[in-house]
Amino acid sequence: MQFEPWFWPEFFSALNETLYMVFAGLIISVLIGLPVGIILVITRENGILQNKIVFNILSVVINIFRSVPFIILMVAITPFTRFIVGTSIGTTAAIVPLVLYTAFYIARLVENSLLEVDAGTIELAEAMGATPWQIIWRFLLPEALSSLVLALTIATIGLIGASAMAGAVGGGGIGDLAITYGYNQFKTNIMIITVITLIVMVQVVQSIGNVVSKKIRRK
Repeated sequence: MQFEPWFWPEFFSALNETLYMVFAGLIISVLIGLPVGIILVITRENGILQNKIVFNILSVVINIFRSVPFIILMVAITPFTRFIVGTSIGTTAAIVPLVLYTAFYIARLVENSLLEVDAGTIELAEAMGATPWQIIWRFLLPEALSSLVLALTIATIGLIGASAMAGAVGGGGIGDLAITYGYNQFKTNIMIITVITLIVMVQVVQSIGNVVSKKIRRK
């Protein structure tokens, strides 16, 4: 495939923007989603800190954000994005909707992973006199670690896809390159290379997640 001289500098700039959105978005999303997921588990019926009000409120909020397609969410929260980062256009601005989209998805994945932990483990911890905090950090999270790694792998792949969609509304990155030059200017070669790049990113993330999860299970 032949590319014009300007393409590769633009491509690597877009790639850096995508990596920035994915890594920054993932870190912030985990910092929000992990605690929320834990709260969902411990406050649910028969949880170690059962609280129906907290559980139901969080569950509804998560369902609301998970129900809205990312491209609509990104446009709908434009005023909020502008309030947080001072602008609604650009790579940094795209991180705000990316976090809202991914954090609550991670929360639900974390909830599912923690619920896979054998109830007998929790009963044993309680019989030993462990506090709720100790149960979470010394029993729940270690037992679910392998599953959590796979959950975060899935979330990261979803985040890569969402970051590409952010390009449709001025978010920058690989998606913006594909739409601006590949789609709007009918440059098939650019569209192909951007798609291949996203596929490679997903494959790398999935492979790393599988390897790390397998090593944790063996331990």
